[in-house]
Formats: sequence, structure tokens, C-alpha cells
Amino acid sequence: MGLTLIHEHMLVDFIGADSVLLNRYNRESVVDKVLPYLLEVKQFGVKTIFDCTPSYLAKDPILLKELSEKSGIQFVTNTGFYGAVGGKYLPDFVFEESEKELAKRWISEFHKGIEGTGIKPGFIKISVNEEEPLRDVDAKLVKAAGITHLQTGLQIVSHTGSWNTARQEVEILEEMGVRPSAFVWVHAQAEQNFQNYQIAAAKGVWISLDGIGWGTDEYVERLQFAKENGILDHILISHDAGWYDPGKPDGGNLQPFTSIFKKLMPALSEVGWTQKEWNLLLIENPKKAFGIGETNPN
Repeated sequence: MGLTLIHEHMLVDFIGADSVLLNRYNRESVVDKVLPYLLEVKQFGVKTIFDCTPSYLAKDPILLKELSEKSGIQFVTNTGFYGAVGGKYLPDFVFEESEKELAKRWISEFHKGIEGTGIKPGFIKISVNEEEPLRDVDAKLVKAAGITHLQTGLQIVSHTGSWNTARQEVEILEEMGVRPSAFVWVHAQAEQNFQNYQIAAAKGVWISLDGIGWGTDEYVERLQFAKENGILDHILISHDAGWYDPGKPDGGNLQPFTSIFKKLMPALSEVGWTQKEWNLLLIENPKKAFGIGETNPN
């Protein structure tokens, strides 16, 4: 994988599950707009990008393949469904099917490829709403992800936010026999109590601080806390940047994928960070977090 960005987007369409269609954008136009941003970040040594656009928000494996071939960057796409924003991006069948039926769809993509493309997912992407207890449909998505993980070894990457919500997801997965190390707590930068990072890390959860494309100041403090408290080996970082939006003229204004290298690194270098820490965050941790090893025998 090499130097890896674990949470970025090339294309996202926010129109909703009932209206998202391939004809809402032109692949050639998306490539023309996005490719320069990829060539820019490649100069910093990036070899792999995880594209976190889920199904029914314009996930397009063929587009990613073309961008990969033209940029020389490896892309990893996903399987799963996105429950946040009140279920706007969930097709009707998600509410009707059981977790086992949903998992069967995702496991099929792992073995056969996504929608006839032959391109297989490298992780499971779900999302849940910030509620306690979790909505029934959100809990079902977590359970479907757990079943899929146990059958495939794919990591569970969940758009979440606070530890209060992530904790509920981890508890569901543990009851299923899924180790917390199989769970990536996405958008953990939303958590205000830094002590919860220590609780999550102690359980083995991967803590993803992935909004660096939208500002770096708050990440300096969070990453310093992680380093000082010995949990840097459970931290993942990325930008959540991009992306071409079919709902905006000419795809809108893209956020570059370079803030880590241009802003965050210089800021932390001033307080003593070394290349060893950056290699841990950008090379070693992604490799450990997303490698597909033996599945849980249970």
C-alpha cells in the first residue's frame, strides 16, 4: 500500500438514493477535473487512496479504475450502505431486508465484484445516525457489517462522530464475536472528550481523524494528545477531501488532498515530530488497519 490516505472522495452525489443515476455526470468530465489533484498529491509520495464514497452516493468503481490508471495511484473502493442523514441514502429494500440478507449482498460483491464490474471492495463502509439507542435500521447495518466481516475479513469503516455512538456499534460487534480492532471509528475528530480516545484505543478500535482537508489546527492538539498518551499506533488520518459534485456547476470547487503535507506536517514538526511518527500514521497504521487476514473462526 505504501503511503496511504484512508478517507477521500473523488465523486459524491447528494441527491438521494431514489434519484442517484450514472447519467447525472460525465466520467470524462470528472476525470478531467479530479486528475490534477491526484497528480499533485502523488508528488508527496502517496501510493494508495481509499475512496469512501458509498453505494447510492455515486460510488463508481469504473471511474476509480480510470483515475488509477491515469494517476498511477492505487484506489480501494468499498461495499456497504450509508444510514446517516436520516436514511436519505438508503434504498427502500434496506428497511425491508434482514441483516443477513444485506450481508449476503456485500459478501457477494467481495467474491464476485461490484455490479458486474469485476472490481472488488477492500473494506465495508457504513454510517449511522447519532442517537442512543441506535435506530433499528442503523443497528441492522452494523450487524450486517459484522456478518460480512466474519465471512470476508473486510474492515468495518463507519461514519459516526462521537464515541457515545461508536461505543454502541462496538458493543453490537463484540456481541457477534467481532474484535474491536475490526472497527474504524470515522470522524472521531467530532469527539470532544479526548479521554475517550484512550478508552477506544485500549479496546483496539482504530480512531480515524479524517477531516484535515477542511482545517488543521484542531488536529495538532488531538495528535499531540495521542502521541503523549501512547496511542498513536491506533490513529488514522486523512482529509475527507475532493470531490466532484454532480449537483453543482462544473462539479463545484474541489478541496485538495494535500493539507497533511503542506500544513499539518510543518505545524507538528515545530513541536518535535519526526518522520518516524509520520510513517506510523501514513504507512504502518493503514497497513495494519486494513490488511485482510484470517477471519474470526466464530
